[in-house]
Amino acid sequence: MELNLSESPTRSVRCIVKLGGAAITRKNELEEIHDENLEAVACQLRQAMTEGSAPSKVIGMDWSKRPRSSEIACDVDDLGDQDSSEFSKFVVVHGAGSFGHFQASRSGVHKGGLEKPIVKAGFVATRISVTNLNLEIVRALAREGIPTIGMSPFSCGWTTSKRDVASADLSTVAKTIDSGFVPVLHGDAVLDNILGCTILSGDVIIRHLADHLKPEYVVFLTDVYGVFDRPPSENDAVLLKEIAVGEDGSWKVVNPVLDLTNKKVQTSVAAHDTTGGMETKIAEAAMIAKLGIDVYIVKAATPHSQRALNGELRESVPDDWLGTIIRFSK
Repeated sequence: MELNLSESPTRSVRCIVKLGGAAITRKNELEEIHDENLEAVACQLRQAMTEGSAPSKVIGMDWSKRPRSSEIACDVDDLGDQDSSEFSKFVVVHGAGSFGHFQASRSGVHKGGLEKPIVKAGFVATRISVTNLNLEIVRALAREGIPTIGMSPFSCGWTTSKRDVASADLSTVAKTIDSGFVPVLHGDAVLDNILGCTILSGDVIIRHLADHLKPEYVVFLTDVYGVFDRPPSENDAVLLKEIAVGEDGSWKVVNPVLDLTNKKVQTSVAAHDTTGGMETKIAEAAMIAKLGIDVYIVKAATPHSQRALNGELRESVPDDWLGTIIRFSK
């Protein structure tokens, strides 16, 4: 795998956050953003990034016209008297949810075959959809005063070989972080050396970012309270509060102690999801934990997600915290 690592952040990254597509979009409604969740997530991220040093007034950075509005919201006059906020270094990656997956599955982009007209058209359509979502997430975070920069993996030189990452230009990400910005990447349609093209999921992107940037911890924000032993819609589903990952990458549930917990956790994947759903998420999270980095999977826009984003779980985990911790265990 070819990685351009000519630039590394001069200060350590505190946290990489994955905004799950199901948490920030209405996954059963085509290209519909879950506005309430996204606004709540943006607020929680700002609180976590400023570590209690947030200014009394949030100065929004989205100076573009919004839908159903006749004016542009611009707080530029307030910036003269505003002290510069010190944001700790975060990186954000988001999934597609109800954006992109329909276009990708309908055209078969994830299977490759760019010589087929439908695949080429689907590649273009998928990227239009996911980059539109990326812009809206960047704008939502910017309205909370977070200096976000949208970064598409395709445009930043990410490619794959049989769906495994083959190359990635991380120097742009590093320069963006060191310049005081928060990169916002996303799952994307990319070129594949063997297949012609495929879908690179946000979960895979996070694992490669974690391997290079070595964050203190990683948070996956989802639409459920964590990892369950079966689909959480089932009445007897049990929340798995802690999963231990061994040196060989294998994992087992250590809290709660259940029968047959070494067996594969049952997961469900939506028919239009081309990135593997929760099963991929667990596998990628386990590879991150193997690096010695704690991973928290938690429901977005809840008090539990705020604790995880704040890094409060690194020393001890309160009994009333709902979520899943995946960590390395020798």
